[in-house]
Amino acid sequence: MLVREAMTSPVVTIPRTATVRQAIRVLHEHDITALPVVDDSGRLAGIVSEMDLLRGVFEHDPRAFARPVATTSSPAPRLVGDVMTHDVEIARPGTDVAVLAETMMKTRIKSVPVLAGSDIVGIVSRRDLIAILARDDARIRDDVLAAIAEYGPHDVRWDVSVREGVVELRGRADEPGQRIADVLARTVPGVTRVSIRE
Repeated sequence: MLVREAMTSPVVTIPRTATVRQAIRVLHEHDITALPVVDDSGRLAGIVSEMDLLRGVFEHDPRAFARPVATTSSPAPRLVGDVMTHDVEIARPGTDVAVLAETMMKTRIKSVPVLAGSDIVGIVSRRDLIAILARDDARIRDDVLAAIAEYGPHDVRWDVSVREGVVELRGRADEPGQRIADVLARTVPGVTRVSIRE
């Protein structure tokens, strides 16, 4: 499965000149966890996450402490450009989702902007990956059958079963036909593994 099939598009972005409060409202209104930050020309300048926006926003409530709590003398950052992450991990539409998922797990990044050239065309979040894996087995089976019927060899009838995202293909096909059916099944969102039996 490719990133373009998993990403959320169009993507909600925010300028680096926006205030932290504006960014918080955008995240809340769109029910998302991160925003690509753009410069004046609309190019990716960074990314801002919930965690970035929460730093230094809340003051201590004196009712929660027996003694007065010292407050910081410096004000919290006010602009997105002051709190965003500048070094952004990106993906391309043709990137393999498995590779991106591994990168996200290793780096603990929750959202990755998707760029075609220098244009932001989408974003992939952990939530997007979970949504793919949550697809119903019956729907996955229907999509595998449709893909094989449209692009696979027409001289083989495949019996397809799916359990917890694992696809089992049964059919009498030569090696090239098996490879084609295997590749087609792996392109279906929600498929985690494919096995072929005669």
